[in-house]
Amino acid sequence: MKVTAGADDPERCAQGFTVAATAVASGAQVSLWLTGEAAWFALPDRAANFNLAHAAPLNDLLEAVLAGGSVTLCSQCAQRRDISPTDVIDGIRIAGAASFVEEILEPQAQALVY
Repeated sequence: MKVTAGADDPERCAQGFTVAATAVASGAQVSLWLTGEAAWFALPDRAANFNLAHAAPLNDLLEAVLAGGSVTLCSQCAQRRDISPTDVIDGIRIAGAASFVEEILEPQAQALVY
């Protein structure tokens, strides 16, 4: 699953995180990719400071995905924002398009973009 929106489009952003966390809770294998403006949520406290009425706290959703799935920050998105591996939340990796393609080509994998 790929989340491309951040604070610039809060509803779309929250939908992506909600679907990812719900999938983890349902026992699905989840790989969440943070791209575009969602890249900022790889940094500590960014998700905690995100607010959207009638939505689960983004920080809780991110923690749920980290606990039961994987979270990856797009390498180009990280570079454009001067985010280094030492800046991101523990458990989030930085990887590029080849890794994304490899994951979606795995049997049973589905790519969803928000």
